[in-house]
Amino acid sequence: MSDLEIIIVDYTKAITEIRTIRHQVFSVEQGVESTLEFDGKDDTAQHLLAYFNSQPVGTARIRYLSPQTAKIERLAVLSTARGRGIGRKLMEVALETIASKQVEETIIHAQEYIKNLYLNLGFEQVGEKFDEAGISHVKMIKKMSV
Repeated sequence: MSDLEIIIVDYTKAITEIRTIRHQVFSVEQGVESTLEFDGKDDTAQHLLAYFNSQPVGTARIRYLSPQTAKIERLAVLSTARGRGIGRKLMEVALETIASKQVEETIIHAQEYIKNLYLNLGFEQVGEKFDEAGISHVKMIKKMSV
């Protein structure tokens, strides 16, 4: 997909784009309270932005919980850009970024309806479904090759 570019961005420089995408996807579409969505952890996370036709359309963040464990969170793609594999590409770039740091495992809390995306990327579900921000989620883990 030559019109798609995924880059790691400085949060302070890309805050407007990141917050706009996440607000639209999580707050407007899914009804998540802004105080839950913007949880104060963005400043310490690594952020990715997806640009399609030079427009910001998707984002994700990586938090390193320990030297051995990373967590990918806040994967969001604008509705106008869905169906093009942008979410999968964001995840692939996030996983490559994590792998370069010799992290042993990556965790996600996947919205249940999209867990197949993560299964196809090598994640395994652990435990039962749970409620997060009023949405059904499952915890998933991927063992990284280090």
